[in-house]
Amino acid sequence: MMKTNNDTKIIFSISEDDVQTEAMERIGRRLTEEEMFIAAKGLEWGMLTGIHIIYKTILTEMIIGQ
Repeated sequence: MMKTNNDTKIIFSISEDDVQTEAMERIGRRLTEEEMFIAAKGLEWGMLTGIHIIYKTILTEMIIGQ
């Protein structure tokens, strides 16, 4: 886990370098700034639309694992 300046712990993050590494592995090149903007919007949409599923899975696994 990482800490921000206000001591809030970050549990998960995806950096621009992470996206660029994935692009290199999958399409063999780095993304342009325009493509990075599109990727960021897609990541945000994907995380926000599926976050309830992620939380439900995490919490269910914690309860079952006890």
